[in-house]
Amino acid sequence: MPRNLVLYGLGHTNADLVRRFAEHPIPGCRLICVSKFPKATYSGMLPAVLAGQFPETAMQIDLRSLTKHAGGDLRIDDLESADLQNRTITLKESGTLAYDILSIGVGSVPKGDSAVMNQPCVLPIKPMQTFLARLLGRLAVLKETPGRKVSIVIVGGGVAGVEIAFCLRRRLIDDYPELTFQLKILSAGDTIATGMTDKSVRRLEGLLRHADVQLSLGKRAENISDGVLLASDGTSHDCDLCIWATGASAPNVLGRMTAAKDDAGFLATRPTLQLVDHPEVFAVGDAGTCLERPHPKAGVYAVRQSPILWHNLNAQLNQRALKSFQPQKDFLRLVNTGDGKALAQYRRWTLHHRGCLWLKNRIDLGFLHQHDLDG
Repeated sequence: MPRNLVLYGLGHTNADLVRRFAEHPIPGCRLICVSKFPKATYSGMLPAVLAGQFPETAMQIDLRSLTKHAGGDLRIDDLESADLQNRTITLKESGTLAYDILSIGVGSVPKGDSAVMNQPCVLPIKPMQTFLARLLGRLAVLKETPGRKVSIVIVGGGVAGVEIAFCLRRRLIDDYPELTFQLKILSAGDTIATGMTDKSVRRLEGLLRHADVQLSLGKRAENISDGVLLASDGTSHDCDLCIWATGASAPNVLGRMTAAKDDAGFLATRPTLQLVDHPEVFAVGDAGTCLERPHPKAGVYAVRQSPILWHNLNAQLNQRALKSFQPQKDFLRLVNTGDGKALAQYRRWTLHHRGCLWLKNRIDLGFLHQHDLDG
């Protein structure tokens, strides 16, 4: 009887698993994929698409085509409930699915008050599949009032918020010449681009100043009403458009799973990516936190988990030894600055150059090309 391998959420790790399954099908195993969207969005390419350097299709993985090549079954659906004890999940449209192995890759959502993020002028960057359409829709409304200065606040000063500031500026200059705008980054942290070296942070701050992007640090967004954002220090900021790009928070769907979690609500895993209390369930990408070896929520780790997940799924099915995921201590960071260049940082080395953007695009497009099995 075939064994069911169910992938819930096709983020970077699970989508790459489908590719590996297409190339090397697991004998006697039925692949079932569940995704809220028919396309996956590769986060590494979002800044370049936002800047207008590539079309939207350049950051998308066609999940229907990918799953078809793998001989799998794709369900465009979402979770209603999960019974991990009895190895079943119930979907809102498709009913109950039994699994032998389940891999959860639903990612994360921006951290913040849901009441604030539901304001009409607020655009959370996730779900990334709809971000560009939501952004362009809001800009279409704002440009209907010519001559008015549009105030745009990016909440979150991490690398994602910084890249959005650079690349949105490029898009506005190129595609909305009639729009006068002011960009501002508002962040609860005392510095931008946490995790990067002081040298890189100073370089990014200088580039933001040159681009006329204001920085408002050490302030948390508390409320937004009638085009005004109120910060935690009592200051108010004009806000016609607010892009919410804060750190990672656990999506609500994880709360519907009775399993051990970390303090932030993410699924607790072993170094093998298995849940600590359900070894037949894996949690990958942002969805899981290894309690023994925690690491930041970043796409680079999700991509690097893929070969470990692939090995461990096969090992679990064939009763062989599993491998542990070893998160790298440092990695090449590439920040698209929207001006035809990128800032690269590796260890103590920092460089802002066109060649760095070429390298970033080569890496990102290479990852996407692997998943275009029709090409």
